[in-house]
Amino acid sequence: MPNTKPLRVAVLVSGGVDSSVALRLLHAAGHSCTAFYLKIWFQVDVPLEVVHLTDEYWKNVVSYIIEEYRCGRTPNPDVLCNTRIKFGAFMDAISSMNFDYVASGHYAKIVHPSTDQMDNPSVLELSEDMVKDQTYFLSHLSQAQLKRLMFPLGYISKEEVRKLATRFDLPNKDRKDSRGICFLGKIKFSEFVGRHIGEREGVILEAETGDFLGKHRGFWFYTIGQRQGLRLPGGPWYVVEKDIKNNVVFVSRNYFSFDKRRRIFRVGSIKWLSGLPPNQLCQLQCKVRHGPGFYNCSLEMELGQDGGEDIAVVHLSEDDQGLAAGQFAAFYQGRTCLGSGIILESWDDQGFPVCAKALEIARMEDKSKLGKPIKIKVKPETPLVESNETDGPELCSGLQNSHLVATKQRKRASKEESISKFPANWLQKILEKWRQIF
Repeated sequence: MPNTKPLRVAVLVSGGVDSSVALRLLHAAGHSCTAFYLKIWFQVDVPLEVVHLTDEYWKNVVSYIIEEYRCGRTPNPDVLCNTRIKFGAFMDAISSMNFDYVASGHYAKIVHPSTDQMDNPSVLELSEDMVKDQTYFLSHLSQAQLKRLMFPLGYISKEEVRKLATRFDLPNKDRKDSRGICFLGKIKFSEFVGRHIGEREGVILEAETGDFLGKHRGFWFYTIGQRQGLRLPGGPWYVVEKDIKNNVVFVSRNYFSFDKRRRIFRVGSIKWLSGLPPNQLCQLQCKVRHGPGFYNCSLEMELGQDGGEDIAVVHLSEDDQGLAAGQFAAFYQGRTCLGSGIILESWDDQGFPVCAKALEIARMEDKSKLGKPIKIKVKPETPLVESNETDGPELCSGLQNSHLVATKQRKRASKEESISKFPANWLQKILEKWRQIF
């Protein structure tokens, strides 16, 4: 985007250092900035406006999250906050103020078309900092939203943002990065769920045997792949399936064995950032969670029945044991983010196999007949065995390790394939000047 004239930019700011540095960079570039948000720790030499979106946030994000957990799914509040609040309700609230762009401290690149090709779509690209990259959280935006956005931090690393914060002597230069769900604050997520959904006692069954292992407070407190909070001896135990109708949680200690692999799943509510699906659906990349790791993948589109939405069947090149219905799968081609969809419950035949006995017990109306939970035997440690399959994952002791293994494999592959970078734009020139000054 050429810097032909100063722009009027609405900058979303919070207490974090990222949005603070983004604001200072835009202000230093000579653009007319106004800072907006619900909270702010300091003032820069720009006007400050406060936009109250509490009701919109509750209606469009919090209520949706509560309902999704009540239905047994695992929603992603960060994706919803970006699409429905930060770049949804907020844009609507300031629509009469005639800002050229809305900016924030997200780590992502947006490539806008040149002035003589304004009908072409704007493109969302991976940031320079692959660890902090936030295109996953931005992958469900519309083209109309994308065309109005600027992300000044897409071309620099988090380390450099910290250095700039120190050079600008920002009051929040040493503030730690925020983690967790933003609207909870210091409230534990389990307390939030319990307050709004309540508790209902259910049973925990071993998926392979149907053994009654213990009780839980409600299936909505658990998500597929969860390890923490089960309070079962002899583990590690993992949540592998949930019976929503009968309030039963199935667990296993064999979550990472090869016969439990899952590399096929479906996504719905698909939104392509360009407004149209890509020309080819093979040789794409996919993220099923925020982070630097990708899977190679291909898609098969299924037409919706009775005029319903289209569904994509996703085929991953590697296994992933942590897929959870309600989460987003974002799709990429090289450095370009194409869009995303919501992971659905249907897994074809790739779901975790729950034995017939466990399914029968789950359907029992009076589970008090089960008596007391069995005494769990400690599982003997067994050495890891390498598979003969060349395209399978390496065995490991946990989901995090499995993800790290896949990430290392993809990093090795990425060294063999160079990815072209976009030419420097006006923002990069500004950053070069700042580096020369300091």
